[in-house]
Amino acid sequence: MAAAGAGADITGMTEPNDPLPADDAAKWRWIFSTGWRGRCPRCGKGHMFSSWLKVARRCEVCDLDYRFAAPDDGPAFFSLCIIAFPLAFVIVWLEVAFNPPLWVHLFTSVPIMLFGCLLPLRPIKGWLVASQYVNRAQEAGTQGLWARMHGSDETRSEFDQ
Repeated sequence: MAAAGAGADITGMTEPNDPLPADDAAKWRWIFSTGWRGRCPRCGKGHMFSSWLKVARRCEVCDLDYRFAAPDDGPAFFSLCIIAFPLAFVIVWLEVAFNPPLWVHLFTSVPIMLFGCLLPLRPIKGWLVASQYVNRAQEAGTQGLWARMHGSDETRSEFDQ
């Protein structure tokens, strides 16, 4: 994907200098692509994370300030609901169907739950941050507060960087 201001042509872009797609299908592809790879939601090249789950301060390519990113407990919630809940049914089925000894659960169920819940956290967090940027999401009524806290012009959106 092209960096902001580079003038590259990406299918579905709103303007030549705007890397954000115009139509909904292209937006979803952009969100999932950048989120999955942990790339900047503005340029698609810079790194979104400075460590496993810590969002970087700024994009090293386009200088996007990630202060807008507030996925909070969303990644853990989705990981538990989408992954842990069905895995728990599999583990209960294993117990009911085969009644294995405890050591079998220790070597099968525990790693399945740990890896099944921990590995998707980063892509889920990336998707949420990218979605917040692409959809210009912010808590209702907080634009003035953010402007005062960060010493910026209240009329300028925190996403216009």
